[in-house]
Amino acid sequence: MVRLVSIGADYHGWVQFQQLQYFVAVAETRHFTRAAELVHVAQPSLSQQIKALERELGADLFLRARGNIALTDAGEALLPLARRILADADTARHEVQELAQLRRGRVRLGATPSVCTGLLPDVLRAFHDRYPGVHLLVEESGSHDLVRHLARGALDLALVVLPLPTPSPALTTVELLREDLVVVSSPEAPAPGGAGRRTVRIADLEGERLVMFRHGYDLRELTVAACRAEGFEPEFAVEGGEMDAVLGFVRAGLGVAVVPRMVAARAGRGVRVTALARPGLFRTIALAHRSDVAPPRAARELQRMLLER
Repeated sequence: MVRLVSIGADYHGWVQFQQLQYFVAVAETRHFTRAAELVHVAQPSLSQQIKALERELGADLFLRARGNIALTDAGEALLPLARRILADADTARHEVQELAQLRRGRVRLGATPSVCTGLLPDVLRAFHDRYPGVHLLVEESGSHDLVRHLARGALDLALVVLPLPTPSPALTTVELLREDLVVVSSPEAPAPGGAGRRTVRIADLEGERLVMFRHGYDLRELTVAACRAEGFEPEFAVEGGEMDAVLGFVRAGLGVAVVPRMVAARAGRGVRVTALARPGLFRTIALAHRSDVAPPRAARELQRMLLER
């Protein structure tokens, strides 16, 4: 139903969209039978709805004289309003259908910088190719910040590293992948652990100068913890960078870094990649969303594509 205010008179009331549709049909055809055929309803039903609309508005809308149908002043006042209301309703219907069919929409996705570099480009390309009308908003940050943004509703989905820094029952997490970490270095610098080594141990990083991520970066905490577990404190050549900066510093020969294998695979020929000897280092990437609110339709579709990758 729709509320009409002051239509040619001091009147406030409620009418039905269907009644407006019937009214416009009669106004345009100036014939009740042809109007009924136009809107696919029996003529007596249409006439009853027009009379009900007139009673609701407290004014006659048509002059009925010897089969000739004309609009009254009240009808003339109502006609442009009714047309606009019906047009707006049709626009709204198409907008909702487009959202439901993913012609339009928005996905707010959070991810750690390393995931943005390694995992997301191919998945987001596939999603965009399938749903070009859906706007993608990507926020890069650490897992701690992403969890906070999810909790306050600023993100629909987030790719985070498990275990979460602050586990929360308000979030649902689904494990997406388990990725091994590798050591990257400049091809022009001595290989970590010695020339010809196909793998390197964490213990071999003692004495190596590391290019280290900023505080709050998941990879920083993981690398430092692994070094300390081997009984030494890592030495930093430079610290404080994001993923692209760290790779750039490694290419320049400032030191070595521990990065995810997917990131190393995209780094190109400018770096040497050496696997970590067993048991190695791994990280678990999970897809997280709020437990109390289902993600929007477009976000659910991206979630499905990520889980099926």
